[in-house]
Amino acid sequence: MTEMATRRPAALAGEDFERATERYRGELLAHCYQMLGSVHDAEDLVQETMLRAWRARDQYDASLSSVRTWLHRIATNACLTALASRSRRPLPSGLGAPGDNPEEPLIGGHEVPWLQAFPDSLLDGDPAAALLARGRLRLALMAALQLLPPRQRAILILRDALTLPAAEVAEALDTSPAAVNSGLQRARARLAAAGVDEEQVGQPEDARGRAVLELYVAAFRRADIEGLKRLLAADAILEMPPFRNWYAGRDDYAGFIARVFAQRGSDWQMRPTAANGQQAMAFYARGPGADYLAHTLQVFSLAGQQVRRNVVYGDPAVFELFGLPASVTGFPTEGSARAAGGHRREPGQR
Repeated sequence: MTEMATRRPAALAGEDFERATERYRGELLAHCYQMLGSVHDAEDLVQETMLRAWRARDQYDASLSSVRTWLHRIATNACLTALASRSRRPLPSGLGAPGDNPEEPLIGGHEVPWLQAFPDSLLDGDPAAALLARGRLRLALMAALQLLPPRQRAILILRDALTLPAAEVAEALDTSPAAVNSGLQRARARLAAAGVDEEQVGQPEDARGRAVLELYVAAFRRADIEGLKRLLAADAILEMPPFRNWYAGRDDYAGFIARVFAQRGSDWQMRPTAANGQQAMAFYARGPGADYLAHTLQVFSLAGQQVRRNVVYGDPAVFELFGLPASVTGFPTEGSARAAGGHRREPGQR
């Protein structure tokens, strides 16, 4: 038998490679985002994963692993390499104690690589959207993952979020199932020590919680501080990357909103979107002319009849990331919170 006849044929050549790998692109994006905390970095790492897979397609052996496990192994190694030279991505609440004076000067933190919000629209129609429905991409959980060493983070994501068996995770990380199970226990213990209940944080918001956002938006449009306070949990958190300031408690939260009204007026427009499987709103403040100018993207954590947390992104680049315009001329928003569903980003759109 000739050498050509005994050589194993490429298992993932040409169209077979496309069909076998493209179905996992959304899942890989979510995986890399959970590892890195950055949408832009995650998109780059997915491209790198697909390129590495294409180059190694002749080496893939279906008898040794599934395509899914093979791709996640490549993605995990790419992420671990990237994390070796990058610091973790926190939210302001992960950097120190809350402020006690809503009138204090804002402290810039533009040099900090903040945890980014993830547009739900990036997973529209993708099987990986189930991660959003299960609360696996919620900001509080993403911030908690940043507390873990990279390999523990990878184990927790692969086992709990992507539900890969311990044996497949061990294969992806070149270790043993026993080591995977041990790493998973340590990761969960570390989150618990930091006051994070993975199951509680990962629970999706119920209909009652979502309805609160409509009341919140209505009170905001009326500049009704007392009305807003009635919607806040006693320990509600307000944080505002790229500023380091953050506040805990309804009084300081509402006090800062009152400061915003004093500085920017009470004429606002809002546009619904969705981030990290959570309700979100783009806020536009009235400009000098007829237009309303992009101000912040706000991502809410809601429970029962209360707002528990609001992460307010003030970097203008977030509007481009979410495919939102940089300015608008008044548009109706009644019932908009109920209709929140995200906006797909188009090339060059602002």
